[in-house]
Amino acid sequence: MIQVRKTSNFVTIACFVVFFLSVFILSAAEKSAFTVEDSLRVKSFSSQSMTDDGRYIAGYFSIRLSRLGTDHKRYRDPTYLSSRADEVVILDTETKEFIPLFDSKKRVQRITWSPDGKILAFFLQKGDRFVLHTYDRVKKSLKEIKLQTDKAISTSSILIWTNDGSRILLALRAADWEERVSAMYKEATEGPIIVYDSSEPFLKWDAIRNQSGFIVPALADAKSGDVRELLPEDRFSRIRLAGDDSFITYMVTTPSKTMYGRDREGEKSVLSRLDLKAGSEPQVLVEWEEKRLGFSWNEDNTLFAWADEGDIYFQSVEETEPKNLTKDKVKPEEKEEPEEGEEKDKEKKVRFSLNRFSPDGEKLLAQTDKGYWLIDHQSGELEMVYEFPEKKEGEEENGSRPGSIQAWSPNGRYLYMTYAATDKWERGFTRYDLKERKMEDLVKDSNLYRGLRMSKDGEKFFYGFSDGDLPNELAMIDKDFNKGVVLTDLNPWIKERKLTRSELIKYLDVDGNELYGILYYPVDYEPGKKYPLVCEIYEKFFNNGFNANMNIIANKGWFGLRPSANLEIGYPGEAWVKGITSVVNKLIENGMVDPKKLGVHGTSYGGYATSLLITQTDRFAAAVNISGKVNIISFLGDSPRIGARNYNAAEVSQDRIGATLWEQPFKYINHSAVMFADRVKTPHLLITGDGDWNVPAVNTREMYYALRRLGKECVWVNYFNDGHGLGAAESEDIYKDKWNRVLDWYKTYFNKAGKDK
Repeated sequence: MIQVRKTSNFVTIACFVVFFLSVFILSAAEKSAFTVEDSLRVKSFSSQSMTDDGRYIAGYFSIRLSRLGTDHKRYRDPTYLSSRADEVVILDTETKEFIPLFDSKKRVQRITWSPDGKILAFFLQKGDRFVLHTYDRVKKSLKEIKLQTDKAISTSSILIWTNDGSRILLALRAADWEERVSAMYKEATEGPIIVYDSSEPFLKWDAIRNQSGFIVPALADAKSGDVRELLPEDRFSRIRLAGDDSFITYMVTTPSKTMYGRDREGEKSVLSRLDLKAGSEPQVLVEWEEKRLGFSWNEDNTLFAWADEGDIYFQSVEETEPKNLTKDKVKPEEKEEPEEGEEKDKEKKVRFSLNRFSPDGEKLLAQTDKGYWLIDHQSGELEMVYEFPEKKEGEEENGSRPGSIQAWSPNGRYLYMTYAATDKWERGFTRYDLKERKMEDLVKDSNLYRGLRMSKDGEKFFYGFSDGDLPNELAMIDKDFNKGVVLTDLNPWIKERKLTRSELIKYLDVDGNELYGILYYPVDYEPGKKYPLVCEIYEKFFNNGFNANMNIIANKGWFGLRPSANLEIGYPGEAWVKGITSVVNKLIENGMVDPKKLGVHGTSYGGYATSLLITQTDRFAAAVNISGKVNIISFLGDSPRIGARNYNAAEVSQDRIGATLWEQPFKYINHSAVMFADRVKTPHLLITGDGDWNVPAVNTREMYYALRRLGKECVWVNYFNDGHGLGAAESEDIYKDKWNRVLDWYKTYFNKAGKDK
């Protein structure tokens, strides 16, 4: 019998609550509005590498402002590097001190500590190249490692220290790589003649994209920069180094043609081993075709396992034949005899998925729909160690199952997991005792917890923490979750700003499906007063968290709402009108929202949903489509740089049409807003980026021409140097211009609705 012990972690909670309540010390009268400019300066810390004892964390501070200026028109140019730059720092988790590595912002990649935690290695961007650098934490000295090669470091290079700390495993580009791919890119973008031939195995842009995967694995001496190339150029991935530095394992995937849908037709993959002693030849470990396999490895990368067709396979790097650990080991439950007239269900196979190796590498943790299992890969013995609680008939899903496993204690006793209820904001972490078979609540409350990470020695845990309305901070706590501390105060200025507060709301759509949405209150909210409402739509929303967009909306004196829609394959276009109008009605009935002052917008798929929604209802005073398609038929082929993705999206993925254009042409028509532009009565603002490689401006443009032809109110704003979404701007001025147009659009038509009323 599995037991669950709940704990009240008052020490931890008190520590965090005091920290976050300090933000609200200033009275509302003393605070200023949260502005569009503020949204560009909200700082976050990205942890990249941690020493084994958790003492030092290397990473960088990021703000949205640093992400502006990308040349979106060079998307899929394999030689292009954006000008993004951040503050690169080392955090001392004992003193809470941030140690800067540079006196200005830089772009770095693959920040990685040496095994002894004294030297930090990373790639630093210089012009259009990356250069290997190290930083000595003890000596506080920065050094460029000049590689003794004429080959450039790949922009997607790995960076793996050898375990003795003397060398670095990385990836180079072949000498002719840049010339080769530049010629392909220029031919596709400049011509003067571009030929597209269906007899070619790959779409032109797929062929260009494939070149990014070609690299040359190499070992570089961390002091002298001497380079030893390990293998000739190929499409290498998943490169790993043995614990004793004696060999590497790697995968080579070879596609034969552009693939449509989710099948891997014609694709071949090989997992191989290469001994690092001179003169060694690669040894094939596993070969497979037309499917994807994901491998889990033990600590020293000598054992690996994977799931395939519901079974778990195990193999050593010394072997060439895998062992099936689960075949016919667990029988499916017997089905009851069907009633007269019903067909008997076919007996189903118990299907396993793989989680990870145990810390000592002796067992595997796997999962079925019934629970977690431990598998001894030597004896082949299976044991269910945790049975998922059964959901009773008529009982709502309430988060009683554990979440994803985040860590396994070094002694092998505890599994640390996330926890999140599905019917309320109750979140945190749990710990399962494999010895006592007990589940223990470590933290469980309404706050938001993200990214649990354990130090290698198992003594400390790190995670992101927020009350759900404030920006994330980095927190540290001991292994028993008793003594916690917030390590960062990234945005002290935010206590001087007026911020929204969020609330989880539950409602039923037209079909009676239970849905959730997040409601953001206007700043200076007064109960009993009716406010305008702006919906930001996409698919489903549940968890809150600091949201700059909703704070901008709330500081205009409006409610913000992120409602959910129950999208059904084959008929997704009905979901938004069924779901969004239902929750809006609920808020109107509660006396909170002015029914004449309703706005709706979305970005990308949400922009598509917005245009489609206003062809089905005239409830909204104003609507904004940001980088969203309006014609799903032309969308299939008007984004060449992303290859066949749009066919995949329509047929089997996000768009949920569930069929090809030629199988169900009317469904494509019915899910294209431009086909029903004559029904639109809502003033419509369209925002696009001319460099948008995802949803080209020419697709959204169709709606402008249609609405103009029909005499409807519509404005199309195309930002010539911008890309996909509201945040993809060439400069701060353009970013602010986008937001001001959106806010002015709502203000104009809310005021007009007020006068009409």
